Amino acid sequence: MNKMSNELSRALNKLQKTQASNGGWPWFEGGPDDWYITEHIVAGMGHLDKLGVTSIRSDNKTWNMVTNAAKYCDDRMREEYEDIKKYDKDWKKNNHLSYTAIHYLYARSYFKDVKVANRNETAFKYFEEQAEKYWLSTGRYQQGMIALALHRQADTKTPKDILKSLKENALYSEEMGMYWKENYEGYYWYEAPIESHALLVEAFDEINNDQKSVDELKTWLLKSKQTQCWSNTKATCEAIYALLLRGTDWLATEPNVEITMGNIKLDPKNDASLKAEAGTGYFKKTWVGSEVKPEMGKVKVVKKDEGVSWGAVYWQYFEQLDKITPHATPLKINKQLFLQQNTKSGPVITPINDNTVLKPGDKVKVRIELRVDRDMQYVHMKDMRASCFEPTNVISSYKWQDGLGYYESTKDASTNFFFSYLNKGTYVFEYPLVVTHYGNFSNGITSIQCMYAPEFTSHSAGIRVKVQK
Repeated sequence: MNKMSNELSRALNKLQKTQASNGGWPWFEGGPDDWYITEHIVAGMGHLDKLGVTSIRSDNKTWNMVTNAAKYCDDRMREEYEDIKKYDKDWKKNNHLSYTAIHYLYARSYFKDVKVANRNETAFKYFEEQAEKYWLSTGRYQQGMIALALHRQADTKTPKDILKSLKENALYSEEMGMYWKENYEGYYWYEAPIESHALLVEAFDEINNDQKSVDELKTWLLKSKQTQCWSNTKATCEAIYALLLRGTDWLATEPNVEITMGNIKLDPKNDASLKAEAGTGYFKKTWVGSEVKPEMGKVKVVKKDEGVSWGAVYWQYFEQLDKITPHATPLKINKQLFLQQNTKSGPVITPINDNTVLKPGDKVKVRIELRVDRDMQYVHMKDMRASCFEPTNVISSYKWQDGLGYYESTKDASTNFFFSYLNKGTYVFEYPLVVTHYGNFSNGITSIQCMYAPEFTSHSAGIRVKVQK
């Protein structure tokens, strides 16, 4: 607690030191004041105050910072309003609702007790009216901001209409929760999917007190963390803020899950040997082969409290590589080998099966077809190779193919592919091999796994190849 208090104090002192005399903050110390960065800090102060992390108004130093920053934002908004009047004759009729204006209304709504100066009132009301009139032409992120800003200004109709529209356009899934098709990463601050989703949690929580929707939105946030990462500190802060808002407090109760495997009951609450991890409730139970019975294949899970839980059951054993059958999760792999032969009409490839006989010197092409049903990050695919094959592309390098970037690394017995980001879709990878000596060989399997969510794993079937003199 002392360390956290000291860190908070240091951060506030740093903000005070870098704040310009006009109330704005630069992006980096020594740079010019930045309107968006200032709005972002004001909104962050509002989050801290709302969660009760720190009382902004009871600390004079912090309150003066926020007051000066709010007035700075008011002045920038007035300047934008004056430019609109200057360059557009029909400024009263046209849509001038910029992303920065929407963010301003949202950030400013946390501190209504900082009075808008008389010279800025007209501009403030103009953009409020713009928000009421043109919210449908904005994105989900901006609609959430508008709903919260107008709700805090005692508008009882528009925020309800916005949330109704958001619910009508949302997608629902038992596993993924509630989300929108437009949850994609863009180049600009207003195209950030995690921040956007976190803000909509706040909107449904504060305006409608819709606990069911809030819990479904939180589920999507946590599932996005399972197979990807919250890509920066800003996204992480916004996600944590959303998860700490009301809804159902998923951390308030001890994990209470009862698992039955056949006749064996696993209850971490009453079985000290399971050693459930504090807070998360994570535990692991392992059986050796002689202890595993067929009836244990019937697994029943009973969750006795509210919220979401995750778990996985997996069976680990040894088998001959060529007898392995395909296994699919949200990742699905199909691997094929082709014999490449030169003909009068050019190179022709034919599939290799159990009856195909290869000879030393033959050229073989490996084709791996990968299907992914959701966006994932940090994925490793390993393609095993029979000892009779030698790859022709032996230099490891970063490659780019059909909109997908990956690192390809060639090892003695396998070729490895590393994907920092794998978008939902279907991908085909090919690389050539040369047959070097004869015999009967297992070519192994191709396996793939999400590095930080190991339950997302898959492998292809095993292949056997025959090479004769």
